Amino acid sequence: MIQPIRPRRSALYLPASNPKALAKARTLPADVVILDLEDSVAPEHKAEARAMAVVAVAEDGFGRRELVIRANGLGTSWGEDDLSAIAAAGPDAVLVPKVSSVAEVRAYDAALAAAPAHTQLWIMIETCACLPLLHDLAACAAETRLSGFVLGTNDLAKEMHARLSPARTPFLPVLTMTVAAARAHGLVVLDGVCNEFRDLDLFRAEAEQGLEFGFDGKTLIHPDQIEPCNAVFSPSPAEIAWAEAVEAAFVLPENAGKGAIKVDGKMVELLHLDQARRVLAVVAAISGET
Repeated sequence: MIQPIRPRRSALYLPASNPKALAKARTLPADVVILDLEDSVAPEHKAEARAMAVVAVAEDGFGRRELVIRANGLGTSWGEDDLSAIAAAGPDAVLVPKVSSVAEVRAYDAALAAAPAHTQLWIMIETCACLPLLHDLAACAAETRLSGFVLGTNDLAKEMHARLSPARTPFLPVLTMTVAAARAHGLVVLDGVCNEFRDLDLFRAEAEQGLEFGFDGKTLIHPDQIEPCNAVFSPSPAEIAWAEAVEAAFVLPENAGKGAIKVDGKMVELLHLDQARRVLAVVAAISGET
């Protein structure tokens, strides 16, 4: 099932245990705010972070930003309590870590049984075991709340004993297959974080790589990454002009019923019309017109 287009260019992780971060998140131009209960929260602060995330959902104030809570895994001491509290709170989505099997997806879906219908399930793609199963995992979307993949390159690099260089060479097949599996089943798919938040040129290059592979957006670890990320994952003026020209050409009476026409001296087909309409839909979603 294809989901309605919603801007997810930038998805900022914030520790749910930090009240200043929670307040600031309501003012930042990120499309998605991910309140983290997992990696960025020390064990002694897990319960406090959970309670603060629940309050944040209740207080709202995030506007058009999509609000997601990343829970601890069900195999941890905090996972069941996290999922129970998050289900009752009803954020836009729950992000869960280190999913490696279809059975785990179904277990998380069952743990969210009491959640409102709008609360989606996103899963981290960050284990070696999940890579051969990407298609099977994505196919769970047909019968569960699953609607998103989020790449976790740091954990994946750790498991693989691979170097996470700027080119991300060891992970290029993973980028391709993660996007392909997500697209095959209508899932949102977000690229992993760039650890270097001080070098925005390096960050932008990595974001452009993610765009080239087809990701909807990128997860972030610092507010300074939001603006360049939004810029990269927004259609350019040239792309918008092309999309408008293609759409306008296909609606001309003389082109009615044609599968291929000439636009600006180039042949375009109906598949290009689909691409053009998606570009325009993305632009409309970003501007809040949908």
